[in-house]
Amino acid sequence: MDILQYDDGKKGRFYIEQENIILAEMTYVWAGTEKIIIDHTEVNDKLRGKSAGKYMLAKAVEFTRAKGISIIPLCPFVKSVFEKTPDYNDVL
Repeated sequence: MDILQYDDGKKGRFYIEQENIILAEMTYVWAGTEKIIIDHTEVNDKLRGKSAGKYMLAKAVEFTRAKGISIIPLCPFVKSVFEKTPDYNDVL
């Protein structure tokens, strides 16, 4: 699953696009220069059950690790995955 990213310096998203249609997205806003707040995750029915949300979160974690920043998980889905995935604690 190819996870794309858009970031304008104030907000951004990780998303999955097929045939020019966005089928899943995880949105975030920057909180200063050291943190992003992931505030929403949405997955189209076509990708339900295929771990699209988890793949997008893995990409977000990879992004924050590379930048040396952290994530504030406001989105209920993201918060629940963080609670179940101790390997992600380094970006909290």
